[in-house]
Amino acid sequence: MSETLSTTASPPASPPPSPAPPPQRTLAIARLRDLALVPAIIAVAIVGFIVNPVFLSSDNIINVLQSMSEIAIVVLAQTIVLITGKMDLSLESTFGLAPGIAAWLIIDPALTRGLGLDFLPSAWAVPVVLLVGALVGAFNGLLIVRFGLNGFIVTLGMLIVLRGLLTGISGGQTFFALPESMTYLGSTSWFGVPASIWLSLLLFGGGIVVLGFTRAGRALYAIGGNVDAARAAGIRTDRVLWIALIVASVLAALAGLLMSGRLAAVPAAQGSGAIFQVFAAAVIGGVSLNGGKGTVFGAFTGVLLLFMIINVLTLAGVPAQWTNFLNGTVILVALVVSRITGGKAQT
Repeated sequence: MSETLSTTASPPASPPPSPAPPPQRTLAIARLRDLALVPAIIAVAIVGFIVNPVFLSSDNIINVLQSMSEIAIVVLAQTIVLITGKMDLSLESTFGLAPGIAAWLIIDPALTRGLGLDFLPSAWAVPVVLLVGALVGAFNGLLIVRFGLNGFIVTLGMLIVLRGLLTGISGGQTFFALPESMTYLGSTSWFGVPASIWLSLLLFGGGIVVLGFTRAGRALYAIGGNVDAARAAGIRTDRVLWIALIVASVLAALAGLLMSGRLAAVPAAQGSGAIFQVFAAAVIGGVSLNGGKGTVFGAFTGVLLLFMIINVLTLAGVPAQWTNFLNGTVILVALVVSRITGGKAQT
């Protein structure tokens, strides 16, 4: 009898925990967010065709893609850094300094009114450009990761230092008479399309794969979401951050090489002010300034939309001096939209 009572008096079993939301739904939402700018791109294309039918011609489309290809690579670089919760303002100066150092070491001063050292053979041009980018990124990592300094202030200081270094070695003049090794990638065409477009698309494709489908990409998002939690999960946060900064600087250096090849010159002011376009494209593409959010594809649609708008304004006869106004307006509008849709304040 007592056994019967004890059995009947036992508390009922607790209900099973509610199941977690299926990962398929999360992935579907992420994919929809990636496509958020596609309707805007289509709308701008229609408006551009109305403004000037030349807008949708193959020549103009290639012109838009080529003009955005160099900045797009810097946007990709900035996206990698922003996802980790950091930002790199010095990318615009690396964009100019890396090819500037290569030109300074390689070109013959007899051909350029005394500019250049003729110190290295022209075959070293691309390795020097990429090495300068890697060194800048490594030094940024030393100050930000190892010494724990504020990334915004460090990279702002580096922006000024690198800009001053380029001005110093060039005397404020433009490097010209560049060897073919420096102009090839920026001026040649592959299968009838400028090589810079192919390289930009390949790099973005690689970025989509790495950040979306690899362990390294998940580590970047984890660090940007919560660096302490990422460290507790076994992620070597310092090493990942350092590598991200180096990769970003190398990409900026490569973009600068493409620009120099297209211009067949390295102006002392190359890249000056480009960081505004970079941030505008990244922010409008859905990359969060707080870290941990955003995709490479979203960043690509952001830079594409931005350059399409600039091209439409150019075809409509709007002066180029309004470009910075547009970039700033795009950043502010994108931040407001992000705040409204995301419900989280920007800090």
